[in-house]
Amino acid sequence: MTNALFDGETVHDSRIIYTPSPFARANLLHLQEVGRLQARQPHESRRQNLPSYLCFLVCKGSGELEYDGALHSLHEGDVVFLDCRRSYVHRTGSDLWQLQWVHFYGPNLSAIHKKYQERGGRPCCQAKQPQAYARLLDKLYQTADSDSYLRDMYINEHLSALLTLLMEESWQPGAIPRRGAKKQNLQQIKEYLDMNYSQKITLDDLAERFYLNKFYLTRVFKEQFGVSVNGYLTQIRITHAKRQLRFTDASIEKIGQECGLCDANYFSRVFRKVEGVSPGEYRRRW
Repeated sequence: MTNALFDGETVHDSRIIYTPSPFARANLLHLQEVGRLQARQPHESRRQNLPSYLCFLVCKGSGELEYDGALHSLHEGDVVFLDCRRSYVHRTGSDLWQLQWVHFYGPNLSAIHKKYQERGGRPCCQAKQPQAYARLLDKLYQTADSDSYLRDMYINEHLSALLTLLMEESWQPGAIPRRGAKKQNLQQIKEYLDMNYSQKITLDDLAERFYLNKFYLTRVFKEQFGVSVNGYLTQIRITHAKRQLRFTDASIEKIGQECGLCDANYFSRVFRKVEGVSPGEYRRRW
């Protein structure tokens, strides 16, 4: 770990270059670098093929970002979240900016970033809660600068909170154009699945019951709830099955029937796919 203060003609820069433990690197969201910057002259930062993800907050001033072939203007209160394996350039404008930033990585971060994009997340946007980002970036800096033996665990916690905030603010179901009143029916469909998961339910059945085209239903359900109709139905059924396996003596065959997966072999296959173990093994473990 290096706590470096650079006071030059171009920037006033305070950063911590961090080396996580081997355990943190293999298993946790882990810090690479965190810092604060006040530009003193126009300048740019250019990176590519960097095994890292970057999040930064424009605290004051303005600038611009080039990423994935697009140019984005950045202003006070904007937050940026990038995959640094892709080429990017960010530069300050004449209204010299002040930034807080963090470079970080983790074993599942590629999948998390992909989910962020699927939920409507963009490379940059106006933060709804800029102070929440500032507090988390401050916490990361302070934790990295501490000598706590739990430092890597606290960093993992703060980075998880940062990703949760990014996910929360990226969720944009309203950005999809509405088509009449049909979209209002999808909450009813979700509630119908909650109440009737034990029955055999097909997309054709749902489309007929709620007077929707099944392809439209499939697309808009995922847009609104972040999961496909079949994926949501499977979640409900497996959750019910786990309760029954843990807290009743009902047979595996009966539990499969109660959660709408009547064939015992099929129930076992679906359960294993979701939980990684058979229903019987899950019951023994819990």
